[in-house]
Amino acid sequence: MNGSNTQSSAELIHSGIPELDELLRGGYQRGRVYLVQGVSGSGKTLIGQHFLEAGLENDETVVYIHGEESQRDILANSHQVGLEIGDAEFLDIGPGTDFFADDVAYDLVETSEIDAERFTEDIHAVIKETDPSRVLLDPITQLQYVERDEYQYRKRLQSFIRFLKDRDITILVTRTIRSDLNRGGTVQTDIASLSDGIISLHLDEGERRIGIQKHRGIGQRDGTHGLEIRDHGVEVFPQVIPDHSERTFEPQLNSTGHDGLDGLLEGGLEQGSITFVSGPTGIGKSTIGAQLLEGALRSEGNALGYLFEESVDQFRYRADNLGIPVSEYLEQDEFRLKEIEPLVLSAEEFTRIVLQDVAEMDANMVLIDGLSGFKISLQGDKQRLVRRLHALTRELKNKGVSVVITDENQQLTGNHNPTSENTSYLADNILFLSYIELQGELHRTIGVLKKRLGSFDRRFHRFSIVEDEGVVIESPFDDVQGILQGRPTHVTDNE
Repeated sequence: MNGSNTQSSAELIHSGIPELDELLRGGYQRGRVYLVQGVSGSGKTLIGQHFLEAGLENDETVVYIHGEESQRDILANSHQVGLEIGDAEFLDIGPGTDFFADDVAYDLVETSEIDAERFTEDIHAVIKETDPSRVLLDPITQLQYVERDEYQYRKRLQSFIRFLKDRDITILVTRTIRSDLNRGGTVQTDIASLSDGIISLHLDEGERRIGIQKHRGIGQRDGTHGLEIRDHGVEVFPQVIPDHSERTFEPQLNSTGHDGLDGLLEGGLEQGSITFVSGPTGIGKSTIGAQLLEGALRSEGNALGYLFEESVDQFRYRADNLGIPVSEYLEQDEFRLKEIEPLVLSAEEFTRIVLQDVAEMDANMVLIDGLSGFKISLQGDKQRLVRRLHALTRELKNKGVSVVITDENQQLTGNHNPTSENTSYLADNILFLSYIELQGELHRTIGVLKKRLGSFDRRFHRFSIVEDEGVVIESPFDDVQGILQGRPTHVTDNE
């Protein structure tokens, strides 16, 4: 968190997006200037239109100075995402259609043909006539286009901002930057240094992000956060920062509802712990996850499941056939399964969904089925996704919610890592599943590699998945060594 802990006496106004207000630590400061910058298509204009709509809803007068789109197109486009800004005062400073009809219109590069003084007079006139409280200039580069040189541009830019600030007008300007390189330069430096706040938008392979670079006198939530453009406009999803201040450490051992798993775990799992079920594809990770969910539901708890690698119908069908009555539980209010669509959500939006569902259902267990699918399905690079998963699981842990995560190991046999890269530190408990080959036969094996808050059976056990019975834990491999190294041998073979 950047900035001071106490806000200044400046009046804060609504940005039109509640979560953006959160990042700004309360909203925009009245009478200040804000720069919204990003590549084309990242959502800059919509951020500005939310700002104007919020003013109109508060019975304020607002002015929209535009230069790239006509008023008709602006209103049509904003209406499509549920923004109603028709009552704004519009000032079009772009070239009219007669620009191309004039005989002198062939020299498109020569800016000296544009009447810069008339441009300034138009802005002064509309501001003095309407006396607005908010002004959107979209984009700021329209000011540069009408000037003969950079010196004149700097003077007019400073004069423009001072003119509006003297009238206690809040100003939001947009600027498009290149996607491949931000070169800095005079134009960027001038408007950035004159701005009291800078909001940067990012667009990379369909993933939108938002970050607040500065907010004078107030401070801001640092880092980047999720942003989506939906039918009702822009949504912002701040990253979760777990609060440990109210957490009390009172571990309560709960039965898994499965005798074999309870035996391995010597009584069960602590409430509010994070459990990884790790193993190669097809070995039964989801089945054990479903078994743990059933244990929570049978003990009169509430549970949630989020599926990243299969559909709800497939998960339910497999579980029902194994004697885990997921279909029956889904008909009750205590259980909910959700299938996550690939590349639709940011990690921050997924976090919000989970926390809202937990609060709504008062859930005490959450299953995230498919860490590999989590990394593929959610938008963002893998390391950031792991950091967001860390924040989500810690926040759930602080609320006393148990978390079960299934994690695929890429190797069917051989020397395994207990979890996928850079995730083992998240786990309080690790249930490790593997295939081993003994005398030409393939066996399933299960063992507990880690249980942070209690003791556990340190032996590997055979297990099978049986129709109508589910997971069946069998005898331990007392006569086998080298399972973790991927070279299982009978002890008698070495004597």
